[in-house]
Amino acid sequence: MGGQFTNTDDRLVDEHLLAQCSARPTVDLGCGPGRFTAALHSRGHAALGIDNSHAAVELTRKRGAAAIRADLFAPLPAEGCWDQVLLADGNIGIGGDPVRMLRRAACLLAPGGLVIVDLESSAAGIWHETLRWETNQHVSPWFPWSRVGADALGDLALAAGLMVSSVFEMYSRVIAVLTVSDNRDG
Repeated sequence: MGGQFTNTDDRLVDEHLLAQCSARPTVDLGCGPGRFTAALHSRGHAALGIDNSHAAVELTRKRGAAAIRADLFAPLPAEGCWDQVLLADGNIGIGGDPVRMLRRAACLLAPGGLVIVDLESSAAGIWHETLRWETNQHVSPWFPWSRVGADALGDLALAAGLMVSSVFEMYSRVIAVLTVSDNRDG
């Protein structure tokens, strides 16, 4: 389906993404203002939001959820113990290197854990770009970002030691669940 999202469309896709997160402890990488971290918390699930933006962490905390400010590629709490890693809103693209981001997510997982990825679209390929956030009060520094189409996810996952176990497309978003590959080389 082409066209612009409506708020109802976004909520339906968000609900499907949240349904993929069982009641197991989840770390939300690049949590932004914390809508997913807070939604998991309100459902009684253990969840921690992580973002490098002070403002994002404060917004997440104001929603009643736990969040810390940290570099996603630096040491993080409970590494190797998370049952689920959430990469919502295209956050597979953080840092401009989707394989690096997926490897990082895999390192955070406990045995049998899942990486839940929210892709921006089912469009083909991988695009690399440099972005910055702009609001009326703030302009961020430029940062590297990648956009990943659903057709590229399988190869990226394999390169990161993961495999795609399910894919669901709704409107122009794709939700995928990844598991650790049996032949993971680290």
